[in-house]
Amino acid sequence: MDLAGRDLVAIGDLADDELEALLDTARSFQDDPLGARGRLDGRIVCTAFFEPSTRTRLSFESATHRLGGAVIGFSDAGATSTKKGETLEDTIRVLAGYADLVVVRSPQAGAVRRAAGIVDVPVVNAGDGAGEHPTQTLVDLFTMQRHFGSLRGRRVALVGDLKYGRTVHSLVPALERFDAVPVAVPAPGLGLPDGLGEGVPTTDLESAAATCDVLYVTRVQQERFHDAMAYEAARDAFRVDAELLERMSSKAIVMHPLPRVGEVAADVDPLPSAKYFEQARNGVPVRMAILAHLLGEAP
Repeated sequence: MDLAGRDLVAIGDLADDELEALLDTARSFQDDPLGARGRLDGRIVCTAFFEPSTRTRLSFESATHRLGGAVIGFSDAGATSTKKGETLEDTIRVLAGYADLVVVRSPQAGAVRRAAGIVDVPVVNAGDGAGEHPTQTLVDLFTMQRHFGSLRGRRVALVGDLKYGRTVHSLVPALERFDAVPVAVPAPGLGLPDGLGEGVPTTDLESAAATCDVLYVTRVQQERFHDAMAYEAARDAFRVDAELLERMSSKAIVMHPLPRVGEVAADVDPLPSAKYFEQARNGVPVRMAILAHLLGEAP
């Protein structure tokens, strides 16, 4: 198995043993941070974010620095030549000449695949519209494995915006590959896209809380809506709070890729089941593993 020089655009780009290898490397980097030092000495990672980001962008940058590499890039496409009409293809060609790997976030599904097809350096999908977010899925799997030890047989309730929530679009097929059971709890009108998780059962939030090992909550993606009234109707469909968590097993956990906008109440934060801030921290060792493997510097 060799991921060196490869792109990571969709979770399906990784074979099962490659998924396992990335998670194992992330675990080794988290357990022994000193063992990661200097692996990317002299390498440059470009973070090209055409859409807002906090956790994904900064965790990739932190991961690069912790591996000894350097970072260039932008977080505001309005400050780049795309504002003057430059195409995505031309921008990516230029960036690939400046860096050894390019991390791209785009508001357009499929844009990162296009970018990867025109340059020779590895390209990583940091979220493409309502498409996929494969590196977040690796973070999610890592967080679940750290808590449960194994994903086999675990029931994971996917709560909220399953139509536009790209984290879910990568997570569903990954869970199935690990013999975990995704369960859909969609907000009204925001079920899984056609063809994704056709065998995924659907339930209500209270039943999910009582029977699942993980409540994986997502916000309703306001930026994907063209109808403000439809967004308002969907936004408040679910609220996970401490009272709801009383129905959960003592070993069950609550996850969220963040940001949250009211769907998980603040009274959940101090509970031992709340794992979303730990999940965010796990973005660093997981993305360290991704960078190390794609740049040929894995342990």
